[in-house]
Amino acid sequence: MQKIVVLSGAGISAESGISTFRDADGLWEGHDVMAVASPQGWENDQTLVLDFYNQRRRQLKEVHPNAAHIAIAKLEEKFNVVIVTQNVDDLHERGGSKNIIHLHGELNKVRSTGNPEHIIKWTEDLHLGDLCPNGYQLRPHIVWFGEMVPMLEPAIDECASADIIMIVGTSMQVYPAAGLVQYANPSCQVYYIDPKPNISHELKRKPNLHVIAEPATKGVVGLVEQLLAK
Repeated sequence: MQKIVVLSGAGISAESGISTFRDADGLWEGHDVMAVASPQGWENDQTLVLDFYNQRRRQLKEVHPNAAHIAIAKLEEKFNVVIVTQNVDDLHERGGSKNIIHLHGELNKVRSTGNPEHIIKWTEDLHLGDLCPNGYQLRPHIVWFGEMVPMLEPAIDECASADIIMIVGTSMQVYPAAGLVQYANPSCQVYYIDPKPNISHELKRKPNLHVIAEPATKGVVGLVEQLLAK
C-alpha cells in the first residue's frame, strides 16, 4: 500500500471559517502574536493568554470540516495516510482522518506547567486555578514561539518514507515545518495545492513537483478523485 503524507496548514482550515494565523497587519485576532503565543507572554499575563485560547476553543465548536478534510480522509480507503498539520484545530479528526501529527499542539488539550508530558483532553474554558493532579497550573497544549517542536522528528520520519506528499493550505515558508519536504525521497511525487502558489526553494528542487493553483476545497477533492481512480 502506497503511503501519502499530507502537510496541511492554516489555508485548509480557513475555508471552514477559522482565521489564519496572522492578519495582514501582523496581529492574530487583534493581539500581538508574542503576547498570546510565547512563554514570555504567558509569564506576563496568564489571564490574557487563557482567555485568548478560550475564545479559539469556542470558535472551534462553531465550525465544521470542509470538503478538503473529508476528501483527505477518503484516501484511507486505498492508501496509508499520515497527516502532518501545523493547525491546532481538530477538523482533520472530525473529517474522518485517523493518523494525525499535530506539529504545533492541539487546541482541545491542555498540559501541566510542572510536567509537560501530563496532557489532558480539554474542550471547555481554561481558567487560572485549574490545576493538574500535582497542583500545577494547566496551560494550553500549544507549541509557542521559542519552544521546542516535539513532534518534528516523527514528522520527518513520515516524510522520508512517503510515496506521495500533498501540501495543502501552507506556503511552506516558515521553519521548521518548511524543511519537512527536503526529507522526501527523490522519487516521491509532491503535489502543492494553493490558490496563489508561492514555491519555496525546497519545493523548486523537487523533480516530481505538481502545482495545483486552486483552493483546498477544489484542488484536494480533484486530486483525491484522481488518486483513488488509479
